[in-house]
Amino acid sequence: MSHQDPTVTQATGSHAAPGSDPSTGQLVSQLSNEVSRLVRDELKLAQVEVTGKAKQAGIGLGMFGAAGIIALYGVGVLLAAIVLALALVMDAWLAALIVAVVLFAIAAVNALMGKKRVEEAAPPVPTRAVAGVKEDVDAVRNPGAHHH
Repeated sequence: MSHQDPTVTQATGSHAAPGSDPSTGQLVSQLSNEVSRLVRDELKLAQVEVTGKAKQAGIGLGMFGAAGIIALYGVGVLLAAIVLALALVMDAWLAALIVAVVLFAIAAVNALMGKKRVEEAAPPVPTRAVAGVKEDVDAVRNPGAHHH
């Protein structure tokens, strides 16, 4: 059994008269200290948690990148297999040329479709929202001219 000084309050560690309760000021001080410690501890916990999650996300993104590179190599081998298969029925140079032309055609179609999408998105300004704001400003400047 430990021996405690009866004149030291357990809540704050400050001295109080024997048998008296801590003052309101002492309780407020204790509450402030406890809340500060709680907030610091929660922030430390959040930092540790976020750091761990960021590390896991980084590892996952690296694995996705590696998968993409390996898949790219796989596509290269598949294209080589197509060239070799065509080389069974024609000259090898012609088989390689046919595969290259098909790939360039696919690339050109994708480039044209991408260009069209970019042109549709340009300029990157929310034109409907800007028009709405202009209408609102006009309605505020000329309140009698607009009826909803």
